[in-house]
Formats: sequence, structure tokens, C-alpha cells
Amino acid sequence: MYSREKFEGFKQKLVEDNEIKFGKEARERYDDEAVDRSNEAFRQGDPAGGLAQRAAQFHREWRTLCWGGYDSEAHAGLAQMYVEDERFRAYYGQGQPGMTEFFRNAIQIYIANQKE
Repeated sequence: MYSREKFEGFKQKLVEDNEIKFGKEARERYDDEAVDRSNEAFRQGDPAGGLAQRAAQFHREWRTLCWGGYDSEAHAGLAQMYVEDERFRAYYGQGQPGMTEFFRNAIQIYIANQKE
């Protein structure tokens, strides 16, 4: 099997695992279409693209609920911590090298676009 095929298989497995763990709750909270779009964002490869930006927005909404408010600096710091902390990088990058950095970049772009 070629490396590209293995990589695609890993990506698909992670999306499937995420759906098993969090799909029901995410679909109840948002909707089927929103969750399906978020699962496809990394596959498109553009952190500034519509799907990646929607995932960053969902992350903001989730953090806002958990934090009781929103602070863009804290959001950016959290995204950077995902990359710098090996535990988070391992979790978010399961089977998908570059996923953690991709998500951090999407969040940074999202925050910059909100300031414009």
C-alpha cells in the first residue's frame, strides 16, 4: 500500500472514531450537516477554507460554553497549546500527521477574520 493510501486510511479511521465518540452529542447540539462538514475540513487541506473555518467557529462556541464567555487571546493560546503539548498533539493528531497544526492555523485565521 502506498503512503498516500495509508494516510487516507488513517484520516478516515480518525473521522470514524470521532463520530463514534462524539457524533451523537455533536449532532444533537448542532445538526447533521454541520458535523459532516467539519469531518471533511482537514481532507480539503485549507485552514482558511469554509469547512475549516466552520470547525474553528464550532470550537469557539464549545469553548464559550465551557469558559462562560469568549476571549480570542485565550482561544489562540489554547490552539497553540494543542501544538506545543505532546499529549494534545498526540490526541488531535491521531493517525493524521499535521492535523493539530492545521486546526491551530484554522483557529488563528478565524480569530484574525473576526477582528477585521
